[in-house]
Amino acid sequence: MPHKNPYVRPDTAVLTRGFDPALSVGSARPAVFRSSTYVFTSPEAAERAFAIMGGREQALPGEHVDLIYSRFNHPNAEILEEQIIPLEPGAQAAAAFNSGMAAIMTSILAFARPGDHIVYTVPLYGGTQHFIHGFLEPFGIRGAAVRAGQTAQLAEAIRATPNLRIVLIETPANPTLVMTGIRDAVSAAAQLDPRPLVMVDNTFLGPAFQHPLTHGADIVLYSATKYLGGFSDMLGGVALTSDTEHIRQIKSKRGLFGNILQPDECWILDSRLPTVPLRMNRAGKNAQRIAERLASHRNIRRIYYPSLFDDPEQARIRDAQCDYPGAIISIDLKGGKPAAFEFLRSLHLARNAVSLGGVETLVCHPKSTTHSSVSEEELEIAGVTDGLVRVSVGIEDWRDLLADFERALDLAG
Repeated sequence: MPHKNPYVRPDTAVLTRGFDPALSVGSARPAVFRSSTYVFTSPEAAERAFAIMGGREQALPGEHVDLIYSRFNHPNAEILEEQIIPLEPGAQAAAAFNSGMAAIMTSILAFARPGDHIVYTVPLYGGTQHFIHGFLEPFGIRGAAVRAGQTAQLAEAIRATPNLRIVLIETPANPTLVMTGIRDAVSAAAQLDPRPLVMVDNTFLGPAFQHPLTHGADIVLYSATKYLGGFSDMLGGVALTSDTEHIRQIKSKRGLFGNILQPDECWILDSRLPTVPLRMNRAGKNAQRIAERLASHRNIRRIYYPSLFDDPEQARIRDAQCDYPGAIISIDLKGGKPAAFEFLRSLHLARNAVSLGGVETLVCHPKSTTHSSVSEEELEIAGVTDGLVRVSVGIEDWRDLLADFERALDLAG
């Protein structure tokens, strides 16, 4: 349901659009609709719903299309998808999935065909990289890796890769936080005919601090498990686009795969959306204070955090596309893997877990966990070392977290 006043700001729209209390017995907030099957208003409405769902026809602006079956769509998905749009500047449509990997997989398979190529930046979330190598390549969809932040190399790969269908960027990169220029990739892709789609995994900084669609990206992807959900208690994924035809194609594949986010999880995620900027701002401020104080610790070889970039190209990209440095810090300990493991063992407040973006602080060793399926060669290219530890800073008091980190670092030395 489009908002009656299209000029309200995002913080207002996320609470007021996409939901009509009259359809939920006057409830001020959406209810949960657990139905699997929906009754048609007429045979003609059923025919129309299937024609639109199957892609043979398109819905008209403002048209209400009958629901069919919750594998394709349901009220809570419609509400969530409508209310998340204002959080992502430039978005016109969204699709909700039962995990971040489902959003990535479905979006890629909606457009890529055997014989196509994907150019992607590394490091990349280990699951995404494994999907490219372990699933897509055996089906004839090839991947070409480019190190994150290498603007000229990325442009050359885009120009030289045959049958290029998708450019997949994760920026900042997981877990080294190296940034790739979104507008640079879009400009390089625009030189090709046919033009490849530019997809951006925006999980680390979005939707509060980075807005890929405003820089020309076609599709922005999220693990909603992270900052969108924010409490480490649900799985979810979202794809948003500036082109409604792209989301129609993605939803067509989602209906085929059956990986839509279920009603209860849609309801939970929708209830979290109004607090996303609040939570991300608090966590981000905590992280910046902590990173800047840990930067000179004697047992840290290198610290990765956007406000501490000393490379001019990285600073240029950061300033061009990021509003704030975010809440992820990576530190490379001098003692390698033994020091990293001792650091993790010695923490009292931060928890050793592989996710991120929750209200609690989580810390992990990527090389032995999230990126353990990635080849040694690719890990070396990407800069994922034995001593690298990724920290997802939460909303606790930053002074308590800093003391916890400093004590654990002292013991790790």
